Amino acid sequence: QVQLVESGGGLVQAGGSLRLSCAASGRAVSLYVMGWFRQSPGKERDFVAAIRRSGDNTVYTDSVKGRLTISRDNAKNTVYLQMNSLKPEDTAVYYCAAATTVYNLRNQRDYVYWGQGTQVTVSS
Repeated sequence: QVQLVESGGGLVQAGGSLRLSCAASGRAVSLYVMGWFRQSPGKERDFVAAIRRSGDNTVYTDSVKGRLTISRDNAKNTVYLQMNSLKPEDTAVYYCAAATTVYNLRNQRDYVYWGQGTQVTVSS
């Protein structure tokens, strides 16, 4: 029922920053647990970060802790991923996803709605 559109991707050098946005329409993002996932060519899609409905509970994959931050602004119906100190290993298509009932915040199968993705490329 909710549509998600990612934006903010691009090409940056290692150590640079980007802020990804996930704009929702059709339903309020306040209804959903929100997550970010990423996929590199030839690899499976992996969990990056997730945030509870209230915004007071966030989880991250170990490789991005301290560098990437997920946040939500329910009033703006938008979820963000602030990306700092980027590394070439962060290069991937980043997907925004929404879940109604979630058993494991890191499990992509718990997320029902997905955006089309935005490309992030980090050069060394």
